[in-house]
Amino acid sequence: MQAILYIGHGSRVPEATRQARDFIEQCIKQISVPIQEICFLELAEPNILEGIERCVNKGATNIAVQPVLLLAAKHIKRDIPLELEKAKQRFPNISIHYGGPLGVHENIVDILAERIREKSPDKSKDAMVLLVGRGSSDPDIKKRMAQVAQMLQNKYRFQSVKVCYLTAARPSFKEGLEQAGSSGYSEVFVVPYLLFTGILMKDIQKEIDNLKSYQPNFTLCQYLGYHSKLKDVLLERVKELIPELGGKVHDPLSN
Repeated sequence: MQAILYIGHGSRVPEATRQARDFIEQCIKQISVPIQEICFLELAEPNILEGIERCVNKGATNIAVQPVLLLAAKHIKRDIPLELEKAKQRFPNISIHYGGPLGVHENIVDILAERIREKSPDKSKDAMVLLVGRGSSDPDIKKRMAQVAQMLQNKYRFQSVKVCYLTAARPSFKEGLEQAGSSGYSEVFVVPYLLFTGILMKDIQKEIDNLKSYQPNFTLCQYLGYHSKLKDVLLERVKELIPELGGKVHDPLSN
């Protein structure tokens, strides 16, 4: 029997975990698979092994594992596969297939543009966008974030779209703010490339609040959030993972 196990990131902030559950549950309603469970990579329950076990206990013989994460970095390439190897050893007769992240997608670029319009319906021609990524030592992350920035600039005609990172990559968030502050643009839209609220979002908010006391031209936009267009991306990824649902074959690390 077919099952799908969705893996959210998890957060110390209960609201973030609740948002993830609500979003995935909306997607579950649109997928005709008999067994569908939710688990988390860290900081929330159930964990991945517990999620696999729940699927098996409900009669699953084939489990499609779909991460609800933005891009392919350490979590996608190492952490989740390690947990799935443990699951395969524990349940050797269960077939487990692993999908890819939400990835670089035009729908996500559209959400970014919407977050900017929420702050400035008639965006200034003399404005730039600073995308704030979580960050990773994996070079693929910088490559994918550059793709997102280019797509946003090309589609929505922003004067400039730059990228910075909260951890493990450069330019750092502070370096990105400094570069944006000296860029000469009259307005800077700071857009967190994050799925949910949490500690990182609070850190961004604090930094911008401090900055606005002497550089008022910075505007902090909302994080991506679990938008309806993001739901379409997740449904697309699930269908790629389970061809019987009508999707195409997809390289899980290509995004």
